[in-house]
Amino acid sequence: MSFRMGPALLFCPADRTDRFDKAAERADAVILDLEDAVDAAHKDAARAALIEHPLDPARTIVRVNAHDSPERAADLEALRQTEYRTVMVAKATAPRDFEGLDGFELVALCETAGGVVGAPAIAAHPSVVALMWGAEDLMASLGGTSSRLPDGRYRQVARHARSAVLLAAGAYGKAAIDAIHVDIDDFDGLRAEASDAAASGFAATACIHPGQVATIRDAYRPSDEDLEFARAVLAAATDESGVFAFRGRMVDEPVLRHAAELVRRAGD
Repeated sequence: MSFRMGPALLFCPADRTDRFDKAAERADAVILDLEDAVDAAHKDAARAALIEHPLDPARTIVRVNAHDSPERAADLEALRQTEYRTVMVAKATAPRDFEGLDGFELVALCETAGGVVGAPAIAAHPSVVALMWGAEDLMASLGGTSSRLPDGRYRQVARHARSAVLLAAGAYGKAAIDAIHVDIDDFDGLRAEASDAAASGFAATACIHPGQVATIRDAYRPSDEDLEFARAVLAAATDESGVFAFRGRMVDEPVLRHAAELVRRAGD
């Protein structure tokens, strides 16, 4: 299994059918949210909307409520009446949280202390195709009040969680999805984080506003300079074996893998 929906994944409340098509037009994939984005009084309406207003299943993820939520059973009942087969599991902490989801490809949202600590076991589950981390729920689970320092950078514990989830996903060959940037108007901060995510190995970045999509896509797109080097070094490698020098740089297998990933992200 592989996850290729990125790089910009846009959350959309499942009870806001007026936003469904717009979200699908703007983003690479839509996360229809039955959890935090929907008030308790509107949960039934959201599940009905999920059934009655279908989007392309290949570009849609459905976020269901956590395993211990009283809403979970109704979420799964509604889900089975659709063609959606990629499910984001909120507040995942262990493989037991995936009960009742046989036959679905799962995106595990590791957004609590338990989820971060349990990320390796979660990533090992055969139905999991991707792991995502979440900063705000993580801080709440720790009794904290803010995931960021006054200058906008993540606090150390949030940075650790981000790295831990990425490493767990990579260790088991699964994709990793970076957390949302909650400051909608902070495009510079979003660009910096998305650029770092792409360079670090994240497959995608989630977002909460369509205005953030272009910035994320641009951040994941290789620069012309980097792409030119990647193509050139891969071409040079066809005439070389083992380690070789290219434009003053040592080139070995990891460098070629980096280059191949840049070319893949460029769509070549």
